[in-house]
Amino acid sequence: MATPAVDVRALTWRYPGDGRIALDALTLAVPAGARCLLVGRNGAGKSTLLRLLAGKHMVDADAVRVLGRAAFHDTSLSSRVTYLGSVFPFDVDVRVVEILSHRSSDPARRAELMRILEVDPEWHMHRVSDGQRRRVQILLALLAPAELLLLDEVTTDLDLIARADLLAFLASESTTRHTTIVYATHIMDALDGWITHVAMLDQGHLIHMSEVGDIAALAELRAAGTASPLLRLIERWLRHPSAVPG
Repeated sequence: MATPAVDVRALTWRYPGDGRIALDALTLAVPAGARCLLVGRNGAGKSTLLRLLAGKHMVDADAVRVLGRAAFHDTSLSSRVTYLGSVFPFDVDVRVVEILSHRSSDPARRAELMRILEVDPEWHMHRVSDGQRRRVQILLALLAPAELLLLDEVTTDLDLIARADLLAFLASESTTRHTTIVYATHIMDALDGWITHVAMLDQGHLIHMSEVGDIAALAELRAAGTASPLLRLIERWLRHPSAVPG
């Protein structure tokens, strides 16, 4: 079988100095090219998992592997894995065009991303809104193609059009470049038909992981003509995690 893009094995992890378990005996495999929605209530462990996959914290080499390599120990992954977190405190007096002048990138890709995100190269970073600052963060992160994209609530500040266009771009990256995407979000709009897999965490435990097509309850909601079936399913799971199929 092909090596999964994300391979986590029996991982139990605590933040240093904190006795509480953040992730408990977690095992997860995400195939290459998947667009995996990562869901769970606040504090379930989603951000922790994404940061570990991104190599932000030390773990055993065999416990967390991405693209067939040790997430923390293999420095070559820095050019193959892109992590986009929720904090981007970039508010200094500098124009976007000046930031881009220090980043090497394919001109066509940069132009496409600037069009999709509607980024004005003359924006001054200390004057833009939170949503505009988020667009610049995403632009900079996506300038270079990645084999694995780890997204942690990065579309929260985007408006409807920007989010829809970004999702379309990411879907193209997945299908044409075989990029694997793990996307943690509470916003389900436009994801029905976009995602290929769903993984759910509850209090540090992985309680569900499957392909979308294998979720019988979602198929039933669609067949019944339920509006926003993915949203309804995830809401049901979050309210009643004990009823989520393992």
